[in-house]
Order: sequence, then C-alpha cells, then structure tokens
Amino acid sequence: MKHDADELADKETPQLKRRLIASVVFLVPLLYLTMGHLMLGFPLPLWFDGNHVAMGLVQLLLTTVIIVINRKFFISGLKGVIHRSPNMDTLVAMGAGVSYLWSVFVLFDMTDAVVHMDEERVMADMMNLWFESAATILTLITVGKTLEAHSKGRTTDALKGLMKLAPATATVERDGAEVTVPVVQVHIGDIFTVRPGESIPVDKTVGSMVSAATVNTSGFLRCEAVRVGEDTAISKMIAMVSDASATKAPIAKIADRVSGVFVPVVIGIALVTLVIWLAVGQNVGYALARAISVLVISCPCALGLATPVAIMVGSGVGAKNGILFKTAVSLEETGKVQIAVLDKTGTITSGEPAVTDVIPFCADENELLTAAVSLEKRSEHPLAKAVLRYADERGITACEVADFAALSGSGLTAKLDGAELFGGNMRFIESKAVISAEIRAKADELANEGKTPLFFAGSGELLGIIAVADMIRADSREAVKQLQNMGLRVVMLTGDNERTAAAIGAQAGVDKVIAGVLPDGKEAVIRELQKHGKVAMVGDGINDAPALTRADIGMAIGAGTDIAIDAADVVLMKSTLSDAAAAVRLSRSVLRNIKQNLFWAFIYNIIGIPLAAGAYIAAFGWELDPMFGAAAMSLSSFCVVMNALRLNLFRLHETKRDKPRRNSLSADDKISISVQSERTYTLHITGMMCPHCEATVKKTLEQFPEITSAEPSHAKGIAILHLNSELSHLEEIKTAIADKGYEVIDTEVV
Repeated sequence: MKHDADELADKETPQLKRRLIASVVFLVPLLYLTMGHLMLGFPLPLWFDGNHVAMGLVQLLLTTVIIVINRKFFISGLKGVIHRSPNMDTLVAMGAGVSYLWSVFVLFDMTDAVVHMDEERVMADMMNLWFESAATILTLITVGKTLEAHSKGRTTDALKGLMKLAPATATVERDGAEVTVPVVQVHIGDIFTVRPGESIPVDKTVGSMVSAATVNTSGFLRCEAVRVGEDTAISKMIAMVSDASATKAPIAKIADRVSGVFVPVVIGIALVTLVIWLAVGQNVGYALARAISVLVISCPCALGLATPVAIMVGSGVGAKNGILFKTAVSLEETGKVQIAVLDKTGTITSGEPAVTDVIPFCADENELLTAAVSLEKRSEHPLAKAVLRYADERGITACEVADFAALSGSGLTAKLDGAELFGGNMRFIESKAVISAEIRAKADELANEGKTPLFFAGSGELLGIIAVADMIRADSREAVKQLQNMGLRVVMLTGDNERTAAAIGAQAGVDKVIAGVLPDGKEAVIRELQKHGKVAMVGDGINDAPALTRADIGMAIGAGTDIAIDAADVVLMKSTLSDAAAAVRLSRSVLRNIKQNLFWAFIYNIIGIPLAAGAYIAAFGWELDPMFGAAAMSLSSFCVVMNALRLNLFRLHETKRDKPRRNSLSADDKISISVQSERTYTLHITGMMCPHCEATVKKTLEQFPEITSAEPSHAKGIAILHLNSELSHLEEIKTAIADKGYEVIDTEVV
C-alpha cells in the first residue's frame, strides 16, 4: 500500500493549538491593562499607580511576546511581498505591525513627555497606544487558522478509514494446508478461504467475484486471488480518494485576491503623503504623523474580517441547524454549484426496503402473509426483513417449516404441514406454478414503478405476490424542487437497473437519471459532469467516498458511513435531503454578506485615506489625528462584525427568496454523459465439455451488443459476462445457447 497512516497524521493543528493557547495567556493581562483599566476602570497593582511609562512598557513586552509566538504571519506576509503576491498573512502582518510600530513611537513620545513633566501629552499618548490591537488581531486570526486546520485534518480520516478496512492478513492454502499470511504475501492464483464474519451480504455462487474488506455472513467461501496489492478494489478506492483530494483546485479567498493590489497601493499612498508634506515645508514629525495616519486608517482589519467573520457566523448558523461545513472554502463554494448529483439509496430513498403491495391470488391476504413469513423468517436477505416487519405490524405469526433451503440467486423452499412451499423471483416460481400473462403484466407494472415483486407458491398454485421497494424519503421531492428553484440541475446517480432508477427518478422529480453505475464509476460520472459546471455530490455510503471527494462540494448524509462523512465537505446531520437545499441557501447568504462587508470596507478606505493624508485640510480644514484614524479603523471593523452577526437571523428553510444565480445552467443546457458503466453477469450453463465448447459459447455470447466480453469455463459450468449496459436480451441469449446444444440453467448479477 503506497499510503502510510503516519503520512496522513494532522501535524498542523497541534502546533496552532499551542500557539493559540500561548497567545491567549499573554493577551488576557494585556487586555486587562488596556480595556479593563483604561476603559472600564478596573483596579491596578499599586506599583502601576501613576506610572504610565511602566504600563506602556508592560504592554510592549506582552505584545512583543505575542508577535514572536505568531511570527509565521510576518514571515509568510514578507515572503508574499518579496514574491510580489501579497496574501492574507500580508494583511494580518501589516495590520498588527503598523499598530505595534505606531504604539512604540507613541511610547517613546510618552517617555519624553514624562521627562518634561507634560501631563497632558502623557495622557494623550496613553490613549494612543494600540498594542492590544496588534495582539488581538494576531490571536483572533490564529483562532480561525486553528479551526480551519482542524477541519482540513479531518479530511484525511476518509483515507485512514479506508486503509483500516483493508485486511492485514489472509488465510491461504499452501501445500494442502491453511496458513495465515500478511496480505502483501498473497499472490495471483493463490486460493484463500473466507469464513463467516470475515465479508457485505450479497448472494455468491461459483464464479462470483468477491472483494477485500467485505464480510461473509454465512457458509464457507473458497476463492482464487485474481487481483492483489494495489490492484484490489479497496486499494483502488483508497487511491481514488487520495488522487481526487490532491487534484481539487484551491479556492482563493476574496481578501487574498484584492490584497495583491490593496497593500502596495496603501503603502504607496503613505509614502507619497510623507514626501508631499516634507516638500511643502512641514517638519518630519508632522509628515510622519500624516503617513502613519494613512496606514492606521487603512489598516486592513475590516478587510481581513470581512470574509472570516461572516464565515464563522455562517458556519455556526449551519451547525445549529445540523449542517456542518468543514472548511471556509466549503461554505463559500456550496452556493456556487450548478449541478446537484444525488445518490439514490439512502439519500433520495430511505435505504430500507418496505412492503408496498400485497396481491393474493389462490389464497387470501392473511394466508399469503403467513406463508411468506414462514419462509422468510429463516432468510437473511434485506427484502425478507421488510416482509417480516410488515407481517409483524399486522399481527401475522410464522409457522414452523421443515426442509428449509435457500437457493442462491433464485429463492427459498420449505415444507409446511407436509406441503411444499416456495418463494422467490418469477423465473424460479414459474417452474413451480402456473403464472398467467395477466400476472406477468402485473409484475412488469410493479417493476416499472421501481418495486421488486416476490412470488410465493404452494402445492403447485401461485399464492400471490408481495411487492417490496426502497421508498423515497418524505421530503425528497420537495428538496429536489427547492434545488431546481435555485437554478440547480438535479441528477440521480445509482447502480440500479434503468427501469427501477427511472421510476424513482420520476417520483423524485429529478432532471436526469444515470443508472447502472458501479461504485468505481461514480467518480468518473462526477468528472464528466464537471465539464458542464460546478458539481455537488450528495451520498451516504463507502462507495460514494471517491465521488464525494472528486465533486466540487461533497455532501454526506449524517446517517451514512463514517468514511463518506469524512470524505465530504459538508455533513447533513439530520439525514434529510432538504438540508442540502438549505446548505446552498445559507452559502449564498454568506457570500452576499461577505460582498457587503467588502463593499463597506472599501468605501471606508476611499473616504478615510484622503482624510488621513490631509487632502481636505486646505479646502475644509479637516485634519485627522492618528488616534481618530485608529478609532475609525476600529469602527469599520465593528460595522463589519455587526453586519456578519445579522446572519444569525437567517432562516435556512425559507424558500420565498430562492432564485437562480447568474451562473445557473438553463434548461437548454444538455447534460450528456459518456461514461460507460460495466456490470458482471454470470450464466450457469450445462453441456460444456471442453475448450472447444468454451470457444463456441464465447462466440455466441459476444454477438450480443450489450456483452463487452464473455469468459466461459467448462470446468466450472459458468460463463462470466462483462456488460456495458443492462442485459436486455436474456431470453434471446438462452435461445442462442440452446441452439448450440447447451442450456442456461441459472443466472446471477454480480
């Protein structure tokens, strides 16, 4: 395995946590000295009484320690300037750095004022110290960085969960004996055994394929290894999640994009201000005060807060309503998606089969149900559990049967009071009882509605049909409609056959149904859909993990598997599809809020920078002291924060303001998919005696268009078919095989 668990360990979050804790330890006393004492009147130790220089020096010391702790902001910000690509760290370093340097300058002036016993200047300077601003900026941004690193660290849990699924050992046959060896020592051609408790319940017969990390619930399996190491299904899934994660394009923050222009422009304006005032004859102190005022008033606190505060509040609103956005990027991007891909089972549907129709023929309903539960109570099939639940709700009890047998891929047999009893699919039951054309038509009607008809017969007569289906969730159709009203094209993705998928898709009201897709094909479908626009994938299973990671936004149903949840960008904790629409709605509201914040941040700078530079002195006599510039800076940050807090009033499930975005796909935009999904089908054939027979059967089978290739085996009595679509010519295939002197006695979908 090329991925090592140690390589996936989250090393960034612990470092940021230590930085944050250390910053808070020094920030608390600093805030007590500044806001607590100067603003709220909290008492100070006696040795500080009247000693303003000592207070200033302590503030300098505490702030310097916090700057050293968070020096990475300054290192990264400086590198951004050196490489001519200022980033968010450049803004943070500039905001904290200017406040710190200005305060140091004021502290020196305060010291001079103390020496000259100028009490008025001392008090003015004391109010102009902004050490706590520098320290608070660094600490708050570290909080955001820590939360983001923690969320990013969780994305690797999908890979670690998949790696844990992969078995460490295997039981293989060596020299006639069973030995347990590390899985890396299993070679192609080795025979290995699987006992109960070691592989997902799917009926398997001779020739069936099994995968690593599945669980055998009953019986004994003796298998041949055909793919080992990184070629196994589980290894390919690990690689798929890893590769999709690595190739997802990073999303640049809005503030990062504008900072490349904003930072150098502000610095340039400050330098021009300094030069102009020196040129017109002002002293260095006055000119420097004007230049520093420009830097202080344009200190990008509001710009830096515009995005993270809105995202923090939006994430909190989502969490309160059971919608967890793992990163700031996922919250930003969810509202931009154009296509919503919904997994069927467990997402659109409940994932739990239920009885929908009971149709008795040669028995009344109670007799039919009694016969059904008497057979099904010994079965482990999910459909059997649906029948048992339905009968239990109606007080129907099972009778004891004898000679029970489960025929893989066909049905069940037993004896009830000495009479034979049968249950299973139509192909199996038609050999035990007469099935009229009318009954066949009814079965086809049920199948077209997405239901599975179970036939029951006894004493040569058809007792009736019980239809079972995976029912769509109560809110699925409304959720799909909400997504469509917001301009999203909704696609249903499933491994089911096209007939069943079309029935469920029609009930849900989706725009397009893509059926017959195997687990490893879902990720390919997402890649194809991304050619049409940004894609969100909503799923719940292990097999959805690669698709969830590949999608621009992956949404996991909260009741789904841990691996799907870890692979997703957004988790819908209430396991309701309407929350997918709510997540899009909330994201769009957050994006609007961010744009509003950026607008006000820039308007403030457009008005404030000329004022700070002294541009209005000649015309209006307006002059901005650095202290008021810093106060204005704080006010702009306050306005941004208050605007972001309005998101707490946002109603996630209110639909009256839903409307398509400008980037929404229109109904005329055709979504075409060229992904070929392959199915494997096993035919059990009698009469093959030699390789010549195999060649004849192979040639006969491969003339049918849906069969990509066929692998007959006279020794095993089977032919494995690789299909590129649903097998639609089964009866013709049986006839063609019979014409060559062979007989198809059973079939099985793998």
